[in-house]
Amino acid sequence: MGCRHVLHLKERSIRAGAARFAGLGLRAVLRISAIVVLARLLEPGDFGLVAMVTVLTGVFEIFATGGLAAATVQRSEIARHQVSSLFWMNIAIGLLIALLMVLMAPVVGGFYKDPRVAGVLMTIAPAFIVNSAGVQHIALLQRDLRYVALSTIEVAAESISVVVAIVMALTGWGYWSLVANVVGVPIIMTAGAWIACRWRPGRPQWDAETTSMLWFGGTITANNLIVHGAYNLEKVLLGRYFGPEALGHYGRAYELINLPTQIINSAIGRVAFSGLSRLQETPERFRSYFLKSYALVISITIPTTLFCAALSHDIVLVILGEKWLPSVEIFRLLAPAVLVFGIINPLAWPLQSYGLQRRSLHLAMAIAPIIIGSYLIGIPYGPRGVAIAYSSAMLLWLVPHVAWCLHQTPITLGDFLVTTFRPLVSAAVAALLAAAVRDLVDVLPYDLLKLGLAATTMAVAYAWMLLVVMRQKGFYVDLLSSLRAASHLSGAARSEGSL
Repeated sequence: MGCRHVLHLKERSIRAGAARFAGLGLRAVLRISAIVVLARLLEPGDFGLVAMVTVLTGVFEIFATGGLAAATVQRSEIARHQVSSLFWMNIAIGLLIALLMVLMAPVVGGFYKDPRVAGVLMTIAPAFIVNSAGVQHIALLQRDLRYVALSTIEVAAESISVVVAIVMALTGWGYWSLVANVVGVPIIMTAGAWIACRWRPGRPQWDAETTSMLWFGGTITANNLIVHGAYNLEKVLLGRYFGPEALGHYGRAYELINLPTQIINSAIGRVAFSGLSRLQETPERFRSYFLKSYALVISITIPTTLFCAALSHDIVLVILGEKWLPSVEIFRLLAPAVLVFGIINPLAWPLQSYGLQRRSLHLAMAIAPIIIGSYLIGIPYGPRGVAIAYSSAMLLWLVPHVAWCLHQTPITLGDFLVTTFRPLVSAAVAALLAAAVRDLVDVLPYDLLKLGLAATTMAVAYAWMLLVVMRQKGFYVDLLSSLRAASHLSGAARSEGSL
């Protein structure tokens, strides 16, 4: 079942990756534009209020997918009735979550001592029913590497939701404009997935293989729940003890510095997971595929994060505006944690695609108390204390995490160190040069111009270090050549997929 693989996996994966990158670029522009505009139209407290709710809805979103999307993608073969069974399971979970959110809304409002939270939670609840109806359709598109369609859907969802949010903010809707953005994306995503994917659910039929997929999905869900809880508990604590404004500054700083890493990992990670899942039986190809995908990801996320750390004041001032300057220090202090995320998050791809999802769960169970402990240490000192403690914990966890992830996989620690060393050193040198140039041009009158000159310096210096000094030009030339070859082949042979 699934699409007929007309193109070689490498070529199809590169073409899919190109589509993801194109969508990534458009979505990044949209999200940054939304941040720039909405940060000036709304107050930090508006963002903090919605963040109080989205921390909780993030947990429910993990339940809504149930890890069943990953189960559909990961299987080398899957039957129509199995996908139908998973679809109806997603629907049942979505209905249950929507009902639960409505019932617990008053309790959550009481916890935060803000009745507005209850109204926001009840408004978001129905979106989970709609979202659950598109989980399997999106998974099938991902499984078939139909990332042109997926990227188109994601860009459309982002565009429409951002426009609606900005119009509502301009007309005085306040925090409700942010709620509209949260609700709009899953609705448009589901509608687009049903249009793009021709599969339609039938009657559920349970068999041993379907049960196995449920166990796989359950393990993924448990892992994601633990990770989400560990990485977001500080927002609950900040909202509860310091209020929506403090959380607004912390949340905006966290989102802004984490945005590039989040988008790039999401874009390339989906393609990499799909490709790696097809190479489980060929360890050497599995290793090569992962290392190339990983090198591509960190060659973007590492320099971006270091640039943000070096130019934090200018970035916050230009993107968010003067009223967000209290976020600058938080933004800078969170950079080490985000740098670690950029390095370790892609290591989940080989674990889950290689059938080592239990190890992912064990990793999550190990990291959770470390991260939560750092929050408890930092929370008495407010957002700044939390950011320091959080980044310190992540830096200490980096080496054990990498070693545990790579154990008994085709990827060695030496592979990891060689692949990571080049972009890390190149980015560090480039960031220092960018900061030096920024100091030299401080006499210029326009903040955007100063930031632009620093960014240009960073890009040129990083490219020179990585491609010339580190001798990585051949890797990227080969990647571009493969991309062009895939593009030519795709014109002659188009992959079609349906169940």
